[in-house]
Amino acid sequence: MSSPEPLQADTYYHIFNRGNDGENLFREPENYRYFLKLYLNHIEPIAATFAYCLLPNHFHLLIHTRKEEEIERAQQLKVIKNSKLLTPSQSFANLFSAYSMAINKHYARTGSLFEHPFHRIRINNEQYLTRLVVYIHRNPTKHRFTPDFRNWTYSSYQAILSDKPTHIKRDHVTAWFGDQPNFKRLHEQFVEDNVVKHIILEDFD
Repeated sequence: MSSPEPLQADTYYHIFNRGNDGENLFREPENYRYFLKLYLNHIEPIAATFAYCLLPNHFHLLIHTRKEEEIERAQQLKVIKNSKLLTPSQSFANLFSAYSMAINKHYARTGSLFEHPFHRIRINNEQYLTRLVVYIHRNPTKHRFTPDFRNWTYSSYQAILSDKPTHIKRDHVTAWFGDQPNFKRLHEQFVEDNVVKHIILEDFD
């Protein structure tokens, strides 16, 4: 299997991955919370997040990698504690490694937890962005983890509708849809099509 292209700066990506051999990544609520804590530490300095969904055996993210000078500035301010500039790809690798080590220790397991390499698709069209946001948020229902995706705790859907503080780029996402009522309407009326297939490559059935 050929190595994927490293993540580029100043670019939108659909990032997704799953557990090795279909193994669950998240076994209990604390696992989800810990992953999100690590995510803020490793990824927030190098990328903005527009949507996410964590499911027991896989996850989806919509991110925009920051410009190189922003990443350099974050490192200079010691947001990124490393003597060498971390690339976006390395930051994700560090996230997965840190989480895997914690899970292995806690559950007395060994070996790799995530599939390698992690999946990434570059997004170049705003139409793709809105479709991908909806696809990500509806994923818990698609995979039958809940009959109503709006009730899934570990996604950004409610954070985008809320007025509570969030690291999700809520205003940008809402603007893509026009307003919150349209955001909700398009989520409820969503039908998968060839556009969605293009930006997800495959799904984790």
